[in-house]
Amino acid sequence: MLNGKTILVTGGTGSFGKKFTRMVLDRYDVNKLIIFSRDELKQAQMRAEFGDNPKLRFFIGDVRDKERLYRAFDGVDVVIHAAALKRVPECEYNPFEAIKTNVIGAQNIIDAAIDRGVSKIVALSTDKAVNPINLYGATKLCSDKLFIAGNSYVGSKDTRFAVVRYGNVVGSRGSVVPLFLQLKEAGKLPITDPRMTRFWITLEEGVEMVFAALEKMQGGEIFVPKIPSMKITDLAEAIAPECELEIVGIRPGEKLHESLITGSDARHTLEFENYYIIQPEFSWWKLGNHKDGKPLTDDFEYTSDKNEEWLTVDEMREMLKQLQF
Repeated sequence: MLNGKTILVTGGTGSFGKKFTRMVLDRYDVNKLIIFSRDELKQAQMRAEFGDNPKLRFFIGDVRDKERLYRAFDGVDVVIHAAALKRVPECEYNPFEAIKTNVIGAQNIIDAAIDRGVSKIVALSTDKAVNPINLYGATKLCSDKLFIAGNSYVGSKDTRFAVVRYGNVVGSRGSVVPLFLQLKEAGKLPITDPRMTRFWITLEEGVEMVFAALEKMQGGEIFVPKIPSMKITDLAEAIAPECELEIVGIRPGEKLHESLITGSDARHTLEFENYYIIQPEFSWWKLGNHKDGKPLTDDFEYTSDKNEEWLTVDEMREMLKQLQF
């Protein structure tokens, strides 16, 4: 699928970007894999981590800078958009900055991709974009809408946009997992609310979903993997069973439970074995684009508290053993 292609990853020095890079280089014979990010130190560290690979290139730039994107996208076949400001409290305190990166940055990528003739663009989203109650979620919802509508602007060109939306990534930067591991030595873990549930996915599973989207996309879909839920108290038990739990209350902009598909989405969503596809509501979308999908009932909702699949404490411990912190 990616053999002979030139691929660019925005935010490529992040947790997802590193795992994506590793899996692509292990699995495909690409022409080039370009890491596009704004931090030269992280690029230097990643270059050292991956060694002197002639297929791996590093490009300093910011998605806010459209001219730099035009230069970076020259000759690129596939773009994976993983760059974002994603820490909820920081986005609440710096809303203009979040909008510049997550919304204006998305528009810049769409314009540059169309004008440079990029074939496929997959943007990463989050469960927080569904019925958002914080600015980060609102900016990602806006970004999702932009990328889906980007398929309306391509005209006669072959550029296609799709979105992959999933929940919390085990062990990623900003995840609660490294925080709990750091605090376990103190003998006490902060719990916002014992009722809280979250969707969980590994980095590898996230990359596999992107691969599936690249293979299956027609342009305009939101791909949602089927992933398990877990209670926050069970997560704490898996990481530090010896610790006391301190209830600190829900933080501003935080939900008790997350959602990946709403009832409003369900009426135009198709179910597959390992994922769902939310189809766009645009006149250019052909309902037969994914004929093997099963339509959902109108009352279907995919939420972390009503999920059919749950992670056990032992399963989470096995996942944590595979991580390096």
